[in-house]
Amino acid sequence: MVALAAVRATREATVARGRDKLPAIIGTPLAGETIGGERFDGASEVAAFPGDLPDDPAALFAGFTGLTAADETDYRFLRFRPPLTERGEGAPALPHIRLDRALQFLLGDRLA
Repeated sequence: MVALAAVRATREATVARGRDKLPAIIGTPLAGETIGGERFDGASEVAAFPGDLPDDPAALFAGFTGLTAADETDYRFLRFRPPLTERGEGAPALPHIRLDRALQFLLGDRLA
């Protein structure tokens, strides 16, 4: 299965910590998200080190049975809100990954 398209909620960056340079993702966590005891307000942008993948990526989900309720807080990752960027005459635009190609595939023949 391949993801057809997605809204882009983060961007890549490199963060210097002393002499080390770490890969990071920058974005705005949803209000109420917590990590390391810090609770986010939904307005502040943060840089987060995503971590290294283990030798066996399936180990990330060992014992995870899935979410059963909308308010369940057993997430293992921060959820980020998509940023709205202004484009042209003030029309908001969502940054995306291949969304234009997905819409062209799904709706292109109907609009031509």
